[in-house]
Amino acid sequence: MDFTGGHNYIVRFADNVSVNDVKKSLAAEYGEAPEVKTFGGNDQIKVTTKYLIDYNDETTPEMKEEFYAITNYSESKEVDVDDYVEAKLFKGLEPFLGDVDYKQFVSDQDKKIGRMSSQKVGPTIADDIKTSAIYAVIFSLIIIFLYILIRFSNWQFGLGAVAALLHDVLVILGIYSIFYTIMPFSMEIDQSFIAAILTVVGYSINDTVVVFDRIREYLGLYKKRGRKEILDTALNSTLARTFSTSLSTFVVLLTIFIFGGEMIRGFIFAMLVGVVVGTYSSLFIATPVVYDTVKADERKRALKGAKRK
Repeated sequence: MDFTGGHNYIVRFADNVSVNDVKKSLAAEYGEAPEVKTFGGNDQIKVTTKYLIDYNDETTPEMKEEFYAITNYSESKEVDVDDYVEAKLFKGLEPFLGDVDYKQFVSDQDKKIGRMSSQKVGPTIADDIKTSAIYAVIFSLIIIFLYILIRFSNWQFGLGAVAALLHDVLVILGIYSIFYTIMPFSMEIDQSFIAAILTVVGYSINDTVVVFDRIREYLGLYKKRGRKEILDTALNSTLARTFSTSLSTFVVLLTIFIFGGEMIRGFIFAMLVGVVVGTYSSLFIATPVVYDTVKADERKRALKGAKRK
């Protein structure tokens, strides 16, 4: 929703409800089926809809009349589009709410039944967030490439690091896409998800730099050994440190995932996947890319030298 715009509501009921039944009831009100997912227990749902999100005009007399009929408010109350969308939400959920009127439903006071939270993202804001997110990811990859290039004085190391990071991002996106409708918690691609992606990028590049440092160290120590043997030795020497660090991080994140709140569960899930993916990408993506590109570069130089002779 952060990148497309829409209304987002979290609603709690007295009893467990069927997501499919709720979706059908709301589709009859909105004219299109919103996204409805269980949020926490089966007595709480998350509703996301784009209904009238692009509507910028004042509410029509028909909208106001329907709003007053649903809510029982007096006609002196000002009605905007957001009020109307929320009233339609209440009408669609009314069969599942029991003895709860509209005022109780939207009340922000302590309660156990009704609308627990609401959020709206307009299309203009959504476009700005989308653009900023793309710039943030691209800018971070460029800066990391330059950092690796300067630190190791070798563009192959920068290419290997960026290739590993792109792999990490794509795998996390792929897993989110596959399990989006399966997991019992929210896996929405929002600003928190982008924060998780950037955090994983930072974690992964830190692990990659440790591996690259060891490779550079061994290249200076064992000049008579073959490059393949040196890289294998360097990787083996970092395995214990890599797995112990990743495992400790994973255990902490898993604890937060199990005992933390519903709002951060999707964020932590991305972090869990990122730690696993980032650990093996430093070993099995970044380093092989360095080896292959260095080998190809040496072959080109050898051919050029042979032609000159």
